[in-house]
Amino acid sequence: MTNRSTLTEQIIQAFRDHGFATAIGVWFTFIAGLATAVTRKAFTNEALLHKLEQELAEERARVEKRRDDDRRVDHDRLARIERDIHDMRNLIFAAFQRKNGD
Repeated sequence: MTNRSTLTEQIIQAFRDHGFATAIGVWFTFIAGLATAVTRKAFTNEALLHKLEQELAEERARVEKRRDDDRRVDHDRLARIERDIHDMRNLIFAAFQRKNGD
Protein backbone atom coordinates (compact mmCIF):
# COMPACT_ATOMS: atom_id res chain seq x y z
CA MET A 1 0.00 0.00 0.00
CA THR A 2 1.35 3.40 -0.96
CA ASN A 3 1.54 6.27 1.40
CA ARG A 4 -0.80 8.58 -0.56
CA SER A 5 -3.01 11.08 1.21
CA THR A 6 -6.32 12.36 -0.04
CA LEU A 7 -6.98 15.93 -1.13
CA THR A 8 -8.80 16.66 2.10
CA GLU A 9 -5.87 15.42 4.15
CA GLN A 10 -3.50 17.55 2.09
CA ILE A 11 -5.67 20.65 2.65
CA ILE A 12 -5.87 19.96 6.38
CA GLN A 13 -2.09 19.45 6.52
CA ALA A 14 -1.48 22.72 4.61
CA PHE A 15 -3.78 24.56 6.98
CA ARG A 16 -1.96 23.05 9.97
CA ASP A 17 1.42 24.01 8.53
CA HIS A 18 0.57 27.48 7.32
CA GLY A 19 -2.88 28.23 8.70
CA PHE A 20 -1.97 30.06 11.88
CA ALA A 21 0.59 32.32 10.20
CA THR A 22 -1.82 32.99 7.36
CA ALA A 23 -4.62 33.72 9.81
CA ILE A 24 -2.41 36.22 11.64
CA GLY A 25 -1.40 37.81 8.33
CA VAL A 26 -4.99 38.08 7.21
CA TRP A 27 -5.95 39.51 10.61
CA PHE A 28 -3.26 42.22 10.41
CA THR A 29 -4.20 42.99 6.81
CA PHE A 30 -7.84 43.28 7.83
CA ILE A 31 -7.01 45.58 10.76
CA ALA A 32 -4.73 47.73 8.58
CA GLY A 33 -7.37 47.98 5.86
CA LEU A 34 -10.05 48.85 8.38
CA ALA A 35 -7.85 51.49 10.02
CA THR A 36 -7.05 52.97 6.63
CA ALA A 37 -10.71 53.10 5.66
CA VAL A 38 -11.74 54.67 8.96
CA THR A 39 -8.91 57.20 8.82
CA ARG A 40 -9.66 58.12 5.22
CA LYS A 41 -13.36 58.48 6.03
CA ALA A 42 -12.58 60.63 9.08
CA PHE A 43 -10.26 62.92 7.15
CA THR A 44 -12.70 63.11 4.25
CA ASN A 45 -15.52 64.05 6.62
CA GLU A 46 -13.30 66.58 8.38
CA ALA A 47 -12.29 68.14 5.06
CA LEU A 48 -15.90 68.23 3.92
CA LEU A 49 -16.98 69.81 7.19
CA HIS A 50 -14.22 72.42 6.91
CA LYS A 51 -15.27 73.21 3.32
CA LEU A 52 -18.92 73.54 4.34
CA GLU A 53 -17.97 75.85 7.22
CA GLN A 54 -16.00 78.05 4.80
CA GLU A 55 -18.92 78.16 2.36
CA LEU A 56 -21.28 79.03 5.21
CA ALA A 57 -18.99 81.84 6.35
CA GLU A 58 -18.78 83.16 2.78
CA GLU A 59 -22.57 82.99 2.42
CA ARG A 60 -23.07 84.82 5.71
CA ALA A 61 -20.58 87.52 4.64
CA ARG A 62 -22.38 87.87 1.30
CA VAL A 63 -25.78 88.15 2.99
CA GLU A 64 -24.44 90.65 5.53
CA LYS A 65 -22.92 92.76 2.73
CA ARG A 66 -26.24 92.70 0.88
CA ARG A 67 -28.05 93.78 4.05
CA ASP A 68 -25.58 96.62 4.57
CA ASP A 69 -26.11 97.74 0.97
CA ASP A 70 -29.89 97.56 1.41
CA ARG A 71 -29.68 99.56 4.64
CA ARG A 72 -27.54 102.19 2.94
CA VAL A 73 -29.98 102.44 0.02
CA ASP A 74 -32.93 102.68 2.43
CA HIS A 75 -31.13 105.34 4.47
CA ASP A 76 -30.41 107.38 1.34
CA ARG A 77 -34.02 107.02 0.16
CA LEU A 78 -35.38 108.10 3.55
CA ALA A 79 -32.98 111.05 3.61
CA ARG A 80 -34.26 112.17 0.19
CA ILE A 81 -37.88 111.80 1.33
CA GLU A 82 -37.19 113.85 4.47
CA ARG A 83 -35.38 116.48 2.38
CA ASP A 84 -38.33 116.65 -0.06
CA ILE A 85 -40.81 116.96 2.82
CA HIS A 86 -38.70 119.70 4.37
CA ASP A 87 -38.44 121.54 1.02
CA MET A 88 -42.22 121.25 0.46
CA ARG A 89 -42.89 122.52 3.97
CA ASN A 90 -40.63 125.53 3.34
CA LEU A 91 -42.27 126.16 -0.04
CA ILE A 92 -45.77 126.02 1.45
CA PHE A 93 -44.68 128.24 4.35
CA ALA A 94 -43.13 130.79 1.91
CA ALA A 95 -46.32 130.76 -0.22
CA PHE A 96 -48.46 131.25 2.90
CA GLN A 97 -46.25 134.17 4.02
CA ARG A 98 -46.56 135.87 0.62
CA LYS A 99 -50.30 135.45 0.59
CA ASN A 100 -50.65 136.94 4.06
CA GLY A 101 -48.18 139.72 3.32
CA ASP A 102 -50.08 141.06 0.32
